[in-house]
Amino acid sequence: MRIILCGFGVVGQSLVKLFESRSDELYSKYGLKPRVVGVFDSKGSTIDPSGLNFKKLVDTKKKFGTVKNYASIKNSMSGVEMLKNVEADVLIETTASNYKDAEPGMTHITTAMKRGMHVISVNKGPLALAFPSLLELATYNQVMLKFSGTVGGGTPILDYAKNSLSGERITSFAGILNGTTNYILTNMGTGISYEDALKDAKDKGYVEADESLDLDGLDAAAKLVILANWILGIKVTLPDINCTGIRKVTLDDIKKAEKNNCSIKLIASSDKELVVGPKEIPNDDPLCVNGTLNAIAFTSEHSGTQTIIGKGAGGTETASSILRDLLDIRQEIARD
Repeated sequence: MRIILCGFGVVGQSLVKLFESRSDELYSKYGLKPRVVGVFDSKGSTIDPSGLNFKKLVDTKKKFGTVKNYASIKNSMSGVEMLKNVEADVLIETTASNYKDAEPGMTHITTAMKRGMHVISVNKGPLALAFPSLLELATYNQVMLKFSGTVGGGTPILDYAKNSLSGERITSFAGILNGTTNYILTNMGTGISYEDALKDAKDKGYVEADESLDLDGLDAAAKLVILANWILGIKVTLPDINCTGIRKVTLDDIKKAEKNNCSIKLIASSDKELVVGPKEIPNDDPLCVNGTLNAIAFTSEHSGTQTIIGKGAGGTETASSILRDLLDIRQEIARD
C-alpha cells in the first residue's frame, strides 16, 4: 500500500517506527505492506516511488530537523504538490490542528480525495470545521475517510461507540476529552494554584504550543464535533459548540466541589445541546479519572451507561490508531 505522509513530527515518526518494528507481522497476519512513497514536513519533503527507508527517515529528521536531507538531491515539493504528482493509495495527515481555517490539512485532505486517495487524519482542524462536507466529498469520490486517532489517541473511543454499540441507539454522552486540562485540574485538587499547575503541565510537555487550544476548551470542542457527527449523526461544526475553558477555575471552586464529594473536570457533553465547560463530577463516578487520562460515558437506549477510559494522547498511542485505520482500509479494499 503506497502512502504519503503529510507531517513528520512525533506522531509521524512513531508511525514509521511502528511500520518497521511490525513489518513481518503486518504482512503475514494482515497482508499489509506499507510503502511510504513521500513524506512532507514544514521545511521540505522527500519522495521515492519504490518506498522510503523507515530508519533512514527517522535518522534524517533527528539529524537535520527535516526530511528534505534524506536524499542527496534536496526536494522542496510542498505537501499539495506531492499529492498532485506522486501516485499513492492513502494520505496520512498528521500536521498540526488549526481551528481558524484548518490549513494546510484541509487542502491536503481535499486534494487527496479528489485524486482518489483514501485519507487517515489525526489532524482535528479540518474535521472540526467541515466534518459534514468532508464526509460528502469522500462519498462522492468513493474513498474512505478515517480519523479514529482524533478522539482519545490510542483509546478506541470512536470504534467502540460505532462498532461495539452497533444496534444500540446512543442517546447522549459526556466525557473528559483533553488530558492537559485534566492534569491541571487534578493538580489543583491537591491545593496547587492554577498558575503553578499550568507551569507544571508545560514543563512536562503536555500543553499545546498554542495553549488556548487546551485552556479555552477548543481541543475538547473539536473532539465533541467529531463525536456528534460520527456517533449521533448531528451535522455540526466548531462554531455550534457552547464552549468554556478552565482559565477561570479557582482553588475556591475546587474546595467547594470537594465539600460536595466532587471534583471539577472539563466535560464535553451532548445531551440537549453540545457543551464544553468545567463541571462538578462525583468522585465515585467512573468518569472522574485523574492525571492525563481521558474518559467518556455513552448512554444508550437499552444498555444504560458505559464508560471507556484510556490515554488520550502520545505519539505511539496515536500511531497505533493510524495503523488500526490503515488495516480497516486494507480490509475494505480486499473485500471490494
